[in-house]
Amino acid sequence: MSLSDIMGNLDLSVYPQVALVIFVAVFASVLRRTALGWSRESEACGLLPLEDGARGKAGPHRGDPTSSGRTGRGRA
Repeated sequence: MSLSDIMGNLDLSVYPQVALVIFVAVFASVLRRTALGWSRESEACGLLPLEDGARGKAGPHRGDPTSSGRTGRGRA
């Protein structure tokens, strides 16, 4: 039995159908998640760029001249 005989006798029509079922399941789950609207957590995450440090700083930031005495320009 040669490789071409083995490959010729395989029923490969199942793979596209399985792929379609997986795609539809993932698409439906993403659609359901986005269609349900904003939760409190996603609303809070969406407002993070608009806050002016109300949550406090985690530590010195890169380029902050007061963090390490450097100006943040060039290399040390």
